[in-house]
Amino acid sequence: MTEAVWQVEPSGPLRGDIQVRGSKNAITKHLVAAMLGEGPSTFHNAPEVGDVTITAEMLEALGMSVERSDGSITVAPGEVPESRVPEAFTGLNRIPILMLGPLLHLTGKAYVPLVGGDPIGRRPVDFHVDALRAFGAEVEVGDGGITASAGRRLHGTRIELPYPSVGATETVLLTAVRAEGKTVLRNAATEPEIVELALFLQRMGARIELNPDRRIVIEGVDRLRGAETTIAGDRLEAFSYLVAGLVTRGEVRVHGCPQDRLVTPITTLARMGARFEITDDWIMASAPDGLFPAAVHTDTHPGFATDWQTPLMVLFSQADGMSVLHETVFDNRLVYVPALKRMGCEIEVFAACLGGPACRFHDTNSVHSAVVRGVSKLKGADVRLPDVRAGFSAVLAAAVADGPSTLRGVRHIERGYHRPLEQFQTLGLRINRAET
Repeated sequence: MTEAVWQVEPSGPLRGDIQVRGSKNAITKHLVAAMLGEGPSTFHNAPEVGDVTITAEMLEALGMSVERSDGSITVAPGEVPESRVPEAFTGLNRIPILMLGPLLHLTGKAYVPLVGGDPIGRRPVDFHVDALRAFGAEVEVGDGGITASAGRRLHGTRIELPYPSVGATETVLLTAVRAEGKTVLRNAATEPEIVELALFLQRMGARIELNPDRRIVIEGVDRLRGAETTIAGDRLEAFSYLVAGLVTRGEVRVHGCPQDRLVTPITTLARMGARFEITDDWIMASAPDGLFPAAVHTDTHPGFATDWQTPLMVLFSQADGMSVLHETVFDNRLVYVPALKRMGCEIEVFAACLGGPACRFHDTNSVHSAVVRGVSKLKGADVRLPDVRAGFSAVLAAAVADGPSTLRGVRHIERGYHRPLEQFQTLGLRINRAET
């Protein structure tokens, strides 16, 4: 069986302009929301990524029409959708579980296969299942998938999440908007993609209040209409390309992502010696005087996002001194470190909480902190990429290595970034796709 690989030849500082498309983590959830509309919904600025294709194919399997054209996607729900997401989608991403609530509203029953996604730590479905049961659904988790049913209309409820999970917050939003009565969600996630989803649901006719202290109040309505929106630029992708310029001693100007989505990482990079030029249209970073070490603690929004730490780890390896990374969101996020170490990054990982206060992984066996020594001389290597964000970090390491690299498992990068190969080539990196 053939496999796609990327072959990377270091080519000096990366320079140029990058236009980021809408967030992968936003568009896929908006596509699910479109299931609830009594009419078509259209999304502009959609990225061309694997997760969007997978989600579109699931909607089509449920009997809905999905049309894609020049960065826009239109979803037209069918009159009587299927209630089962085919098992062929088992393990491809985490979107199926978000379809349970909408399907219960539309058909009174639902089946979705087991979710997949990146192997970055425990991401149990318990929060989703408990929330659906609180709405009045009967839910069974089997070996192959999740079955749910509702003998009557789901009802509003009070839910407090044990942890501000993004996925569980999305499940509650997508279920509560059509449930009978009021739902109060406490300890909700507040990431920009959550707010963006809430705003789109409001355009569809939902009644949603965003309150202080991570509390969301939703008053259920009988029906929702189709709506139209433009997906905001991907903050995770924008940060990754800014780091691509810094780590190679170049400068990349990123268009399409507003500054307010990058407040925390901009300051983090500035503390490391980065200089910024920021306008209403673009953000550019450079480090003409070199990079300094830092201690960074990941957290839920508005903290430093966990998806930003993978490119940051490579940047640490090129900073002059010892840097510390403390991951508090996922217990296995550092799964990519062995690949970077094979490329010459000097990284030691620990089960202790370093670089920040004790987190929920304190006194567990979870390896969730890292100490990085720089400046490390990186070398080309043949490595396999375990997940989407780690894949991008491996490209960055290959870009500053002293020889060519072969990167395997590139489907992960292609699943999560808009045309990444072409984007890197635009910046001057010698990178090619091949089949092996």
